[in-house]
Amino acid sequence: MQTIDAKLPNQPFRIDTPPINMPLSKRSRDLVHRFYQHKEQINGGRNNRFAAVSDAGGLTMGYYDGSKLPLWQWAKDYVLADNFFMGAFGGSYLNHQWLICACTPVFATAPFHMRAQIDANGFLKRKPDSPESALQGAPKFYDGALSPDGYTVNTVQPAYQPSGIAPTVNGDARLADNTVKHPPLPPQTQTTIGDLLSDKGISWAWYAGGYQRALADGMQTPDKTRQVIYTDEPGTLNFQPHHQPFNYYARYAPGTVEREQHLRDGEEFLQGLQSGQLPQVAFYKPTGDVNQHPGYSDVLSGDAHIADILQKIKTSPVWSNTVVIVAYDENGGFWDHVPPPTGDRFGPGSRIPALIISPFAKRGVVDHTLYDTTSILKLISKRFALTLLPGIRANAGDLTNALDLTTH
Repeated sequence: MQTIDAKLPNQPFRIDTPPINMPLSKRSRDLVHRFYQHKEQINGGRNNRFAAVSDAGGLTMGYYDGSKLPLWQWAKDYVLADNFFMGAFGGSYLNHQWLICACTPVFATAPFHMRAQIDANGFLKRKPDSPESALQGAPKFYDGALSPDGYTVNTVQPAYQPSGIAPTVNGDARLADNTVKHPPLPPQTQTTIGDLLSDKGISWAWYAGGYQRALADGMQTPDKTRQVIYTDEPGTLNFQPHHQPFNYYARYAPGTVEREQHLRDGEEFLQGLQSGQLPQVAFYKPTGDVNQHPGYSDVLSGDAHIADILQKIKTSPVWSNTVVIVAYDENGGFWDHVPPPTGDRFGPGSRIPALIISPFAKRGVVDHTLYDTTSILKLISKRFALTLLPGIRANAGDLTNALDLTTH
């Protein structure tokens, strides 16, 4: 991983030009992107505390020129949604949950040490030795995975493998050890978009890159070395268990028919493209080494990977009746100048890019309609006449402004 040693400017700056000169093929360091830090960074829409509340200082103001990347061309050819916001404040775990249920999971019995401590403004309390200024170092917080009232706003691990928590020795290898200091989230029972689709007989699947290898890897006990989960060496598979939201729900527990039907390996997605035998709704999640996450992936490899997937879709038998939405789960800790719209206690968070690619999509259009992650659920619900999940936000569009259905 390439580090940035130069003094950073006190303004937005290009990461891939001098004096930083870090190419898109190199991994930068990670930046904090957690729930309460993100809320404070946004600061009521002022977006003026990103550097002050970051653990990476001014790096949060950095950006790349993506105009030579493959996805840029896809955006020019189809629809770029430039007013699309992440569904929840914070990181990947919570935003994946909002992608499938528009909800924040609850862990009512979580121990106190897993809960954040917040002040009267709803921000994290500082520790006594926290620097007075960001110029003196990163702030120190009484942070945690949960809100004080038990909502899992930051990453917690699933109770089912693959999990970041190994199974117990001589226990059920399919389950995470729930006796550790930071136990896994108890299986959830909230309604997901998958439940609504299944109950109406609509076929669907969540395809995760490396799923079968991660499943085998996750069932190893703590005395074994894991080779797949959280492996961040360049060129190796990196499976992120908290990016697999359906694995947190009791309806998809190990041994259930629905788990076998709906939680699938990414290779099956590619095979389905070739044969034209994909379900009516398909989610595709790449492995961590190609998901563009700061710290363990680079920009270029992830962009190339998704562009390759898009090309495979366009040349497959399913293209003629497909709508593809390419979206990011969260902002990675980087600043954006556009204030998020009014929402609820959980979001929306910062603006993120989204592409709508389809024979039904408008061509060469920048769509300024207000969207957030729950807009994807809105589109699925509209297409299949599903009841809207309660957390879907009323002011977010349903993505149909990006489509031209008059000639189809």
